[in-house]
Amino acid sequence: MTAISRPIRLTRAVAVTAVLAALAACGAQNERPKADLAASQVTTIGVNAYLWRAAVETVSFAPLLQSDSAGGVIVTDWYTNPRDPNERVKMTVSILDRDLRADAVRVAASRQVSQGGQWVDAPVQAATVQKLEDIILTKARQLRRQAIAG
Repeated sequence: MTAISRPIRLTRAVAVTAVLAALAACGAQNERPKADLAASQVTTIGVNAYLWRAAVETVSFAPLLQSDSAGGVIVTDWYTNPRDPNERVKMTVSILDRDLRADAVRVAASRQVSQGGQWVDAPVQAATVQKLEDIILTKARQLRRQAIAG
């Protein structure tokens, strides 16, 4: 062994010992980090689970035509309110992100009114679509709070 290789080996031995001591200290606590089950990014189905569940619950008054949890799309069939049989609505809800965020949900609605026995397209108030988005977001936040609490 040369005089130069001894200090290098000694340095390596000290470094390996320090790393092993650090690893041993980590294992001594025997604690694993706990998963935050109520995180804002819960995606076992492809999109944010809180937003998905809130969206399904919000539009559950109308018959579902299509739902794709992996793609985050819910499409309802036409719904006629029994109190107003001359008007019907159809909605499409899109979950756009894996995070629970205000811009992660979009609602599109179509409205028709009956005129002379025919269904005619009619405008949907922007406030109606905004209100549905707000209801979904509020419900998703409540679901997250419930997951944290219980």
